Amino acid sequence: MSTRGDVVVIGLGGDGRGDDAAGLEVVRRLRGSVPPSVVIVESAADPAQLVEAWTGARLAVVIDAVSSGAALGTVHRRTDVESGPSWRGSSHSFGLADAVALGRALGRMPARLVVIGIEGADFTIGAPITPPVLSAIDALARELEQRLRQHPP
Repeated sequence: MSTRGDVVVIGLGGDGRGDDAAGLEVVRRLRGSVPPSVVIVESAADPAQLVEAWTGARLAVVIDAVSSGAALGTVHRRTDVESGPSWRGSSHSFGLADAVALGRALGRMPARLVVIGIEGADFTIGAPITPPVLSAIDALARELEQRLRQHPP
C-alpha cells in the first residue's frame, strides 16, 4: 500500500478490543473532513505496512492506544519514539518502535514523525471503548481536523 501523501495520518489498533481501537477511531472521524491531499491509513501496526504508508511523506502522524500508567484518556504527544517510557501494552505484536527501526534501516522515514498516544485501560476482546477514551478520540479528531484544514499540506 503505497500512499505517497505529503501528510499521512495513520491510526493503529484493533477493532473489538476495547480501547485498542482508539487510533482507528480517530482516523475514521477524519476521513472525508480533511483536505484530499492528507492520506488517511488504518493499520493493525504491521511495521512493513507503516513504513510503506509513511515513505516519502513530509509529515506522518501516527495515533495509537497506549498504556503508560497515566490517567485514562490522557493524550500523549512525542516526536522521539526511541526514548522515554514504553507505550507497549496494546494488543500489537510489534510496536511502533519496530517500524521506526525498520524505516531507518531502509532509509524510508518521513521527514517528520509525530506519535500521538491515547491512554487506554481495557484491551479485552469484545470490550467497548471506555467513555474517557471516546472523549479523547473526539477531541483529538476535532483538533487534527482543524489543524489540517488551517494548514493544508
